[in-house]
Amino acid sequence: MSTWSSDDLARLGGADEIQIAPEESDGTLRSPTTIWIVRSGEEMYVRSVNGPGGHWYQTAENTHRGQIRANGTTKDVAFVDEGDPAVNEQVDAAYMAKYGSTPHAEPMTRPGPRDTTLKLVPR
Repeated sequence: MSTWSSDDLARLGGADEIQIAPEESDGTLRSPTTIWIVRSGEEMYVRSVNGPGGHWYQTAENTHRGQIRANGTTKDVAFVDEGDPAVNEQVDAAYMAKYGSTPHAEPMTRPGPRDTTLKLVPR
């Protein structure tokens, strides 16, 4: 699998929000949804605020492919399920560090959203 460039890590990982467009089964992209992104080390992660019922998340889980956009950067990505408890702890910490000043950060670390942790891998 590919890795992120330092420029991608800075631009995408530093974005307050990204546009995520999972690929449908017919190869077309869903309409973009605005979500949060966090960086942990050299990896980037997203979660569905609506948990497993989130429409973009359901499509991402079906095809594991899509596209993200932020800060003038567009990247095709693979969505990789992240079930490692240690990684989820790191992602929780990243959400709180980046978005902890908002009342919406803590709910992103609860079951539901936490169960939807996806690692973004450039393709």
